[in-house]
Amino acid sequence: MFIYKSTFKNDLNIHTMTHLIMALLLVVFSGSDPKVSGDAVLGEWLSAKKDTRILIFKEGNLYRGKVLWGTGSSQKDIKNPDPALRNRDVIGMVILNGFKYDGDGVWEKGTIYDPREGKTYDCKMTIKEDGRLNIRGYVGVSLFGRTEIWTKVN
Repeated sequence: MFIYKSTFKNDLNIHTMTHLIMALLLVVFSGSDPKVSGDAVLGEWLSAKKDTRILIFKEGNLYRGKVLWGTGSSQKDIKNPDPALRNRDVIGMVILNGFKYDGDGVWEKGTIYDPREGKTYDCKMTIKEDGRLNIRGYVGVSLFGRTEIWTKVN
């Protein structure tokens, strides 16, 4: 005598569990890379050393940033390569210029001026998942540069 035992119920459970796991993975991984709005960079940020506060703002389609306060070694732009600008105040100075949002969590094609060195660098900015801002200053190619991590002021 031949006895047939149906495995349909077990197959259904495995099939359902597989779909459930796939749906869960889709939700988890789609949530780990949230789309960042271009204006997410707006607001006040503390420098990596926590000794300078920078306000990032928008003019037209470009993002810029100016120094609100700082405890650097000089209140004047004494290292500026242009002697006519060496007497200007660092507080209120625009140090981030010309950034465009690329729609993929990166602000690029901008520059950053470092008043401590008196130098301007190409720059790009990215907001990390933890909300901190990576500022990458470089010469020519992003590979040759340095990154600072700024923290948003609430």
